[in-house]
Amino acid sequence: MSRPALLVALSLAATPLAAQGPAFQVGRFFSDPPALTWRAGTGTRLFGPVGASLHGLYVNGRAPLGNLFGLGTDLSFFRGGQGGAYVIGGVEGGLATHAGRTFWGAWSVGLGYELFPFSPLAIAAEGRYRELTFGGFDGVELGFRIGLHRGARRSGPGRLPAPGGVPASPARTGSPAGGTIGSTPDGGEVRDALTRDGVPADRATLIGGVVQTALDVMGMPYRWGDEGEEGFDCSGLIMYAFGKHGITLPRRSVDQAREGTEVPKALDQLQAGDLLTFATRGSRVSHVGLYIGNGRFIHSATAGVQISVLSPDDISGRWWYRRWVGVRRLV
Repeated sequence: MSRPALLVALSLAATPLAAQGPAFQVGRFFSDPPALTWRAGTGTRLFGPVGASLHGLYVNGRAPLGNLFGLGTDLSFFRGGQGGAYVIGGVEGGLATHAGRTFWGAWSVGLGYELFPFSPLAIAAEGRYRELTFGGFDGVELGFRIGLHRGARRSGPGRLPAPGGVPASPARTGSPAGGTIGSTPDGGEVRDALTRDGVPADRATLIGGVVQTALDVMGMPYRWGDEGEEGFDCSGLIMYAFGKHGITLPRRSVDQAREGTEVPKALDQLQAGDLLTFATRGSRVSHVGLYIGNGRFIHSATAGVQISVLSPDDISGRWWYRRWVGVRRLV
């Protein structure tokens, strides 16, 4: 790696980023001689499935490698807070203490696998090919990382939105709050129906506001790992809709599925504002949607933010109905 490229890497490392949370990594570099590695830093999602991280590092090796100190920056792909495999690569540079060397650089590329055993803890294992700029040192490095993920927070009590957050609208026949299939209600209709059903006015207003916030981004594209900058993934849409009204939710759908209180999985038990959970692969929750009443829910899927029907009798809704696994009442 050239000296100018390393200077660019170090300048990137000096640029502040919005933190996902601190992370610490320990590893072993299988070169000749081998070395132990320690890294500590923080990261952020840049856009879509692309993320970046900055870190400081210390390499503890024997001669002729010696001890190395430095800074580095990585780019990751498909590491969006949902767990699973991802691709990672980066550059590093700094000072060496052995045999009078004063400056070194390195590049690396590899694969990782991240898990979230519980919020907000994240653990990952990585394997990389790494090459240094001096002495012909190269080889495989295996590492283990533990850290905190910015989006994986437990929710606290919700704060009610300011009065008037949902526009007034005429009441319609039927109850958008329940499970009967009908036309798509807006936030004002949801609020009015909930109030008629005996839900306290402040809670009905909050739920109506959450529904309207989700409806306002109808048509936004699906973007894996995104929370509204260029689109939404399924859990990002839920975070956005509730977050605009002061309710903080975890980032991952599997964690959102543990929030609030459980509601019986039956169409006649649903209330607008309920979180619907789905298992599209196996039994693990992998998708979420927001029930808006009239047998419909809003969610972000392949075609973007859209409204689907939840019914065993509807041709399109049957697919979701068969994969529906639970209901959580968050408000």
